[in-house]
Amino acid sequence: MSEWVDVIGLDEMAADGRATVLVDGVPVVVFRVDGALFALEDECSHECYPLVDGTVDGDRVTCAQHGAQFSLRTGEALAPPAYEPVATYPARVRGGRVQVSRKRREPS
Repeated sequence: MSEWVDVIGLDEMAADGRATVLVDGVPVVVFRVDGALFALEDECSHECYPLVDGTVDGDRVTCAQHGAQFSLRTGEALAPPAYEPVATYPARVRGGRVQVSRKRREPS
């Protein structure tokens, strides 16, 4: 089994550069920001709200439900009400397709 999962075509992502995909049955949100890809577990650690609905500003996403903020790079919780981080995943583009690693980076 390959470490990488082919999840979506780069040209299939929403105009705002985001998509929710499944990696081994786990919902993962992929954000494209200034050409870089970031993949996080698509669930706010505060109240399990989807992060795909959040606002992206630079390298952080703000949960639309209660305003918790997370680093797109590390998954670290940056602003309350969330205090627990979210898992992140390596992501890349190969042949115009977005791939996400099965090797989840556990929050520290």
